[in-house]
Amino acid sequence: MPTPEELARQQIDALLQQCGWTIQDYKQLDLSAGRDIAIREVRLKEGRCDYLLLVDRKPVGIIEAKKAGVTLSTVADQSGRYAENLPDFLRGNLVGKLPFLYESTGIKTFLRDERDPHPRSRRVFALHRPETLAKWLEEPDTLRHRLAQMPFV
Repeated sequence: MPTPEELARQQIDALLQQCGWTIQDYKQLDLSAGRDIAIREVRLKEGRCDYLLLVDRKPVGIIEAKKAGVTLSTVADQSGRYAENLPDFLRGNLVGKLPFLYESTGIKTFLRDERDPHPRSRRVFALHRPETLAKWLEEPDTLRHRLAQMPFV
């Protein structure tokens, strides 16, 4: 019988596949397998993240998996630490932090966009498709940044 942590990872794997991600284990990593890869159990400079998301071989996000019932807002700092500790060979030309930090039980999912003026984790309905994250990265500002710049009438 799977542990609660294994069940969460199975549910997250299913969500990632539904969104179009190719899932691979870190030890069998093949960057030519697809444009959008979710790598499981990535060794970092300090620690290990549950999933690292790559779009066009560039790191764009982290998913920290937790068992059902865990208060996800309490693990946002953990995903933030992991995002700052990518090994150099996976960083590529990434400057600063990874932009998209997820915490998920496979049932509930939170997202923090580090590019926001005041980033914080917010509940989302699902993980995002790789092309959505790629499109967001092409935009000069985040939606929250644009909203913050709007004049008050």
